[in-house]
Amino acid sequence: MAVLPSAEIKYRSGAVFYPFRQESNFLYLTGFSEPNSLAVIRKTGPGMGDYTFHLFCRPKDPYAEQWSGPWSGLQAAEDVFNADEACDINQLTALLPSLIRDATVIVTDFSTSESKSPLMAAFRTSFPTKNTPITPLTPLINPLRAIKSPAEIAVMRHAGMVSGRAITQAMRRPWSTEKDLESYLSYAFTQHNLSGPAYVPVVAGGRRGCMIHYVHNNALLEQDEMILVDAGGEYGWYITDITRTWPASGKFSAAQRDLYSAVLVAQREGIKMCREQLGMSLDEIHRATEAILETELEKLGFDFGLGKGMFGKGGDLMGTLFPHHVGHYIGLDVHDVPGYPRSLPLRAGHCVTIEPGVYVPNDEAFPKHFRGLAVRIEDSVCVGENECIVLTAEAAKEVEDIEALR
Repeated sequence: MAVLPSAEIKYRSGAVFYPFRQESNFLYLTGFSEPNSLAVIRKTGPGMGDYTFHLFCRPKDPYAEQWSGPWSGLQAAEDVFNADEACDINQLTALLPSLIRDATVIVTDFSTSESKSPLMAAFRTSFPTKNTPITPLTPLINPLRAIKSPAEIAVMRHAGMVSGRAITQAMRRPWSTEKDLESYLSYAFTQHNLSGPAYVPVVAGGRRGCMIHYVHNNALLEQDEMILVDAGGEYGWYITDITRTWPASGKFSAAQRDLYSAVLVAQREGIKMCREQLGMSLDEIHRATEAILETELEKLGFDFGLGKGMFGKGGDLMGTLFPHHVGHYIGLDVHDVPGYPRSLPLRAGHCVTIEPGVYVPNDEAFPKHFRGLAVRIEDSVCVGENECIVLTAEAAKEVEDIEALR
C-alpha cells in the first residue's frame, strides 16, 4: 500500500502563514488540495483497478470554517474526489493501524525519523510491529508524472500562452525599476484564470543577470542595460517556465545583438532536438547546445583555447560562460520529478525547458565589449514523436520582433 501525507501549512512568522501548496505526489494521485490530510491506497488484487482509496481529511466544521474559509469535508471526499472511504483525520490513530496491519510492503516518502508533524506521530504509532519493508514512493511515481497526458499538456499550454503574452506585453513598455516590472508580471500572471506566479521570478538588469538565481529584484534599470526575466504563471497547479532577455531601451546595441543572436541560435537548435524519434536525452541536448554555443561565440572573438585550468567546470571557459544545464523537466513543479534522470531518452509527453545562457564575467579573458552582459532564452517544450510543441511561443524572442514592440 501507499501512504501519502499532505503538505503542512508553512508559517512566515508567528501566526502569519504562506499560501498553502499541496505536496505534488499527493496532489497528482488524489487531486485533493487541503492540509491535514492523509491518503492510503491499498492494492487488493492483481487487476489495474484492484485497489481501495482511503482519504483521511477534516470533517466539516462551521465554526472553524468561519475563521479559515470552507473546506471539503468527508462527503465531498467521496463524491468529488472519488475516495472509496473518507475518514476523519482526527481518528487517524484509531483507524490507521487496521488499514496497514496486513501490508506486505508500504510505499511512502514519510520519514519515520525526521517529521514531527501530528500525521507522522500517528503513522509511527500505527506502524506494524512486524518487519514490514518500506520503499520510497518517488522512484515509482516519477515515471508516471514525467509523461504528461493530453489534459496536462493542454493545461500547461494555457499557462504558457498567457505567461508568454504577459512577458511580450512587458517588453512593450519602458521600466525604471526591477520591482515595477516584477509587480506588473505578478498581476499579468493572474489573467485568464491563472493563479499567479509559478515561482519567485528573476528580474535582473545589467550585470545582475549574471547571477543565475538573482531574486532581489529591487534595483534601478538603466536604459543601456539588458533586462533578464525568468518568470512564468501557474494554471491548475501546473507551471510554465520562461526566460527572456531584452534591451531596456527597446533597441539592441551591436554587442547585445551579437551575443543574444548567438544564444538564440543554440536555443532554436536545442528545441529541434526535443523529438522522440531522435532518441536524445536532456544531457545529450546539453552537450550539443554547448558545442553550438562555442561555435557561435568563437565567431564573436571568444577564444576557448585561453584560460585552461582557470575557469569553470572542467577548467574551460565554457563552464564559466554557461554554468547551468540546458534544461529540466517541468509539470506540477518548476524542477519537476526530482531524481528522474536527465540521461534518459526523451519520450513523447515529456515536458522540459530548453534554456541556454551566456554570462560574461568582467575579466580580460573575454572580449571587452561583451563583459558584464548576460543572456538567457528559455522556453517550455512538450516532446512529441516527430515534432515538439513550444508551450510558450507567445513570448517574443526574435530580435526584429522585440525591437518592433516599441
